[in-house]
Amino acid sequence: MTTPEPQPSDREPAEPAQSTEPADSSEPSEPSVVSDSPATSEPADSPAAASAASEGSEGSAAASAGPAASGPKYADRIYRSTSGFVGGALILALACWLGIDAVAVGEGNTPWLALAALLFLVPLVAAYTLVPAVYANEDRLRVRNPFRTITLPWGRVVSLRSGYTNEVFSDDGDKYQLWALPVSLRARKRATRRDPRVTGGRTPGTEASRRGIAPGAPDRSAGVDRAPTDRSMDELRELHKNRGGEASAQGEVSVRWSYEIIAPSLAGAVLLAVLLGLG
Repeated sequence: MTTPEPQPSDREPAEPAQSTEPADSSEPSEPSVVSDSPATSEPADSPAAASAASEGSEGSAAASAGPAASGPKYADRIYRSTSGFVGGALILALACWLGIDAVAVGEGNTPWLALAALLFLVPLVAAYTLVPAVYANEDRLRVRNPFRTITLPWGRVVSLRSGYTNEVFSDDGDKYQLWALPVSLRARKRATRRDPRVTGGRTPGTEASRRGIAPGAPDRSAGVDRAPTDRSMDELRELHKNRGGEASAQGEVSVRWSYEIIAPSLAGAVLLAVLLGLG
């Protein structure tokens, strides 16, 4: 007996097939967020991130504080007498001209006497006119006098005094004259006359002596105009005041004799005396 096949109307309805096309949605989709951080970034509270942040902050702080902390030092201030330098150069030029002329055209002992005189005089003239200078920086004062050079750390300087000469005193009680800063009483008087605030109708010398100021010494209490060498001494005093207690401004006082000037001048004096003695 055959079983009848079901008719199409008797079959179960087929399930609709899944569509592969995206359904239209009226609601907008959420935008995707793209992170700027690298894929291998550490968490903010991780030890590696804290160490990197610490190193970065220390590096930036060192870069910003580096130049100020290192404290760049300026070059030496140089003080010398311009008039003495120019005058010495002129005297040397004249002496060399006369000496060379005597050697070239002289007869007998004249050329030898001229050479001996040049050997004796040229170092002395240079020593008193061209050589003297004062060098000052943050750590020390170097005084170059005609026949010796003195180096004094600021910590060993007791005072710098101005009277009829400019002098520096060490803590050992030694006194050294500053040949490169000669005192000009005429320049002091001229500076005093230019400033009407100094006297107020009184005599400058009498008023200074009444306050116990040495004769010829500059009076800084009245705010007077200053002579050039007195202004230089004021700058040296300021350096001594600001740097005297620093660790880099300590050390020993050294004195070096200028044998390169003493030896030829002494040899020229001996040779000149021998030639004059021989007639």
